[in-house]
Amino acid sequence: MRAAIVHSFGSSPSFGEYAEPRAGAGETVINVLAAPLSPIVKSLAAGKHYTSNTSSGGAGFVPGVDGVGMNSAGERVYFMFPKPPFGSMAEKSLVASSATVPVPDGIDDARAAAVVTGGLSSWVALTRRAKFVRSEAVLINGATGSAGSLAVQIASYLGASRIIVTGRNATKLAAFPKTVETIQLDENADASLRRAFSEKIDVVLDYLWGEPATRVITAATEGRGSRSGEPALRYVQLGSIAGETIPLSAHALRSSGLEIRGSGIGSLSMSELISGAGELLAALPAGGFDTPVKTLPLTAIAEAWDDAADDHRIVFRP
Repeated sequence: MRAAIVHSFGSSPSFGEYAEPRAGAGETVINVLAAPLSPIVKSLAAGKHYTSNTSSGGAGFVPGVDGVGMNSAGERVYFMFPKPPFGSMAEKSLVASSATVPVPDGIDDARAAAVVTGGLSSWVALTRRAKFVRSEAVLINGATGSAGSLAVQIASYLGASRIIVTGRNATKLAAFPKTVETIQLDENADASLRRAFSEKIDVVLDYLWGEPATRVITAATEGRGSRSGEPALRYVQLGSIAGETIPLSAHALRSSGLEIRGSGIGSLSMSELISGAGELLAALPAGGFDTPVKTLPLTAIAEAWDDAADDHRIVFRP
């Protein structure tokens, strides 16, 4: 079969021929219709993700952690966590039968793949890790990319009473609906963040970490320490494109209601992620979730791999 192939960790995939998978007990072969390219896919292919297994040397595997396709029963499904070495970026993939959920009729393959790969992080962060309750206020740190933009849509769908977003790109921030409060991460951001936190914010979804996270946490916790107690702030860490570590004051934790938790593989089980994907897809028609998509054939894998744009999702159509 035709496939994208990673020949060694850290190298870009190449297009070529690959052996077809065969299903064992509890497994299904997927005829792949749409395979999205996401940061985790690149990180795994480089051997840099925290779940990467580099002991084999990384030779000869197909990248891709999810996609849309037809299962062996002829049903259109979204699938996750293919069985190595069969990733999603091939004509066929191999997954556990339990790692698939239905795709609603009328939703384009590429759109379904792009929305789930970009939106699942915020869906499970809000519904599982933050235990979000309708009418709470949400701040999204790093909302100008595809995942952050979908987080805004999902928070609104789940009933957020107030949505605040941060980002560096003023043009992209201006494109959000007027009901969304925007804060540009420039020299004036600290004052803007303090004003935002002067009213209660219940949940922070952080796609950036690094220096922007330090600024958000400082604004959220400085001047706290009320003897009557401070309201809880559930800070959910989702991505780290601005840095892997931050300095964190002990006072920030003791004097405020700050609760820091992560959301990802490990802090969530694979079954929770799969069920979350099913919920997100079921809500997609009513929620109208969408994100710009760029569709490409697998033959374009080498050049597409280096596409650094964060405002659209690349989806391969094997």
